[in-house]
Amino acid sequence: MQKGEKAIIKDIATDKVPLKLLEMGCLPGNEVQLLQLAPFSDPMYINVNGSHLAIRKETALHISIETPS
Repeated sequence: MQKGEKAIIKDIATDKVPLKLLEMGCLPGNEVQLLQLAPFSDPMYINVNGSHLAIRKETALHISIETPS
């Protein structure tokens, strides 16, 4: 994803993603937007249904998204 781009969460490897992220809205069907990247692109600052979260790149790899066409 590029900064400012929005996508829909399609699937999550729940055994690899911390429970806290699931509780804060990182669930299939929810919209996610990339707000900012830290130096070296890790961590990422995202918005999921109004919640602003910072997640590591290694965690983000376990979240499948689909960008609108």
